[in-house]
Amino acid sequence: MSLPYSYLVIEGNIGSGKTSLSQKLAADWKANLVLEEFADNPFLPKFYEQPERYAFPLELSFLSERFSQLKKEWQPDLFQPKIISDYFIAKCNIFASNNLQEDEKKLFNKMYELVAQQMPTPDLIVYLYVHTERLQMNIKKRGRSYEQGITDAYLSNIQSQYIQHFQQHPHLTVLMLDTSEIDFVQDEIWYEKIKTLIQQSYAPGIHRLTLSPEQSLWT
Repeated sequence: MSLPYSYLVIEGNIGSGKTSLSQKLAADWKANLVLEEFADNPFLPKFYEQPERYAFPLELSFLSERFSQLKKEWQPDLFQPKIISDYFIAKCNIFASNNLQEDEKKLFNKMYELVAQQMPTPDLIVYLYVHTERLQMNIKKRGRSYEQGITDAYLSNIQSQYIQHFQQHPHLTVLMLDTSEIDFVQDEIWYEKIKTLIQQSYAPGIHRLTLSPEQSLWT
């Protein structure tokens, strides 16, 4: 079965595996893959060293980069392929809400609103919910030096901001998968289960499931 959506977003916290899942899905479904470009952002390592000083320029640079990248993907094209992305534009607002001071948030939000209204709404957002301990393991495993000092509290706050955003925007269709206890990169069975779940139809709102050996429902 092919991808039933024109615009699918895979989202999640730092170290949740969203890029890996996006790459696998795009390859299988022959979709246009959009990955966040952050490796060359000069403010990112500086932010982790001095967050109060560099948070505002970091969030502005990400807003500009993400807008430019997504805008390019949505040029009018009769034969536009289906798109899978490992972020959506609201990520800018989610991280800014967590990282900026109140006066900075007000200014940032004005610019964000101008950008966000020009962006399409994803047909489905798959949010990979991963508990903090597993996130830290993944972060250490991939070995980016500037990420090694990320605290549990920071990861927990970002997770809360994502969930709050989804709750405040009930028109979004969100499939929230708790993947804390599985490895869909190495285990093809779990990857195929996720593909099957994505191919199903969902009403707007948040749909929560836990993927675990017990296959229990996460409520």
